[in-house]
Amino acid sequence: MPQSDSIVIIPTYNEKENIEAIIKAVTGLEEHQFDILVIDDGSPDGTADIVKRLIAEELPDRLHIVERSGKLGLGTAYIAGFKWALEHGYEYVFEMDADFSHDPKDLPRLYNACAVEGNDVSVGSRYITGVNVVNWPIGRVLMSYYASAYVRTVLGVKLRDTTAGFVCYRRKVLETIDLDAIRFKGYAFQIEMKFTSYKLGFKVKEVPVIFVNRELGTSKMSGGIFGEALFGVMRLRWAALTGQIKPKK
Repeated sequence: MPQSDSIVIIPTYNEKENIEAIIKAVTGLEEHQFDILVIDDGSPDGTADIVKRLIAEELPDRLHIVERSGKLGLGTAYIAGFKWALEHGYEYVFEMDADFSHDPKDLPRLYNACAVEGNDVSVGSRYITGVNVVNWPIGRVLMSYYASAYVRTVLGVKLRDTTAGFVCYRRKVLETIDLDAIRFKGYAFQIEMKFTSYKLGFKVKEVPVIFVNRELGTSKMSGGIFGEALFGVMRLRWAALTGQIKPKK
């Protein structure tokens, strides 16, 4: 069993400018100990080498890495991380970006929302108290905000930030969801995981956070990601109407 009950999954592709700093920011938190699992999709910039050096020199028991052969998608990276976390006995499993758009200091707040308040999923929400986004172009803010409104309308959920990528899941949620049946890879993956948790009866709470656009490295956003979310929501609605969202057998 791990010494900590919590692990933060960080997917990476070409994050050499950020990866060491984000790892040290997470492992340096005093309120609670968080281990880290990096899922690296064959970064040609040497991201994985930095992680392996930190494992060998500083964090052999708290930092872990899974290396994959290429860019296989954000959703599949998190699914691989979820399965790894379950196999290694973690109770609270987090999603977080490598680029400091998610503030590591908010991790204890997400943890407390589940471990102390009794929720099953906690979401670092950009929109629960207005629009808390820094350094995004206004067009991207509007697209993200109204995309979440679209999702709420079509799926009938109360979450205001359905595409958020800063999330804590209790172990029992990931054990109940059929992870092999999760179909989407980009923004729609985030929507599908939250909606599936909601439909299976788990308690989901939004925790207000401030999202800051990356300063270093290159964004991995693309138009195809938004397209997947647009049509993926319709497929999720159909799956719910036809009773396809079920607990894992």
